[in-house]
Amino acid sequence: MRRLRTLLSWSSGKDSAWTLHTLRSDERYEVAGLVTTINESADRVAMHAVRTELLRTQARAARLPLWELAIPSPCSNEQYESVLRAAITRAEEEAIDCFAFGDLFLEDIRAYREKQLAATKLTPIFPLWGRDTRELAREMISGGLRARITCVDPRALSASFAGREFDQALLNDLPADVDPCGERGEFHTFAYCGPMFAAPLSIANGVVVERDGFVFADLLPE
Repeated sequence: MRRLRTLLSWSSGKDSAWTLHTLRSDERYEVAGLVTTINESADRVAMHAVRTELLRTQARAARLPLWELAIPSPCSNEQYESVLRAAITRAEEEAIDCFAFGDLFLEDIRAYREKQLAATKLTPIFPLWGRDTRELAREMISGGLRARITCVDPRALSASFAGREFDQALLNDLPADVDPCGERGEFHTFAYCGPMFAAPLSIANGVVVERDGFVFADLLPE
């Protein structure tokens, strides 16, 4: 059976990393690359604010090519979709079959992604969809995934969580109304160790800053 060549939407966080692990454990798929949206003015991963240098180190550790999609800041939806269409065209030309996403339960986000791919040759897939997020978070941690919180929405979670490890202690400390995987945007992470990587990444916490209504922990390569 021919394995389906698959691109993975890669935010640099734990859900993307665990999706990669899940896809590699499924004989139906062959992961062909990671696709990441880059804020070109900041030279960082959009939303997660991870340095592009660390992102590229991640891709090397995952042994996969990285497709960097540069977007302006601020970026309109029309600009974003134009960049995405160019990437989809490239994917079709390179005989990619599927586009995978690490979404967990937000129906509107899934519907949007499906709409963007509806008229293309790419099939959207959601390997983690519908999983109980508390169970999934524990599975990630027990499975060897290590990640650190890079961004916090202070409207949902205390700024003191920025820079913390994504571990059982963190899960124990999360307020009851915060999703254990941060699926509603309460927090974002950077994955630096786990079965999806050939070797762990060495990182250190830098400064914590507040910008545009969010709190960011700047992670540094060691």
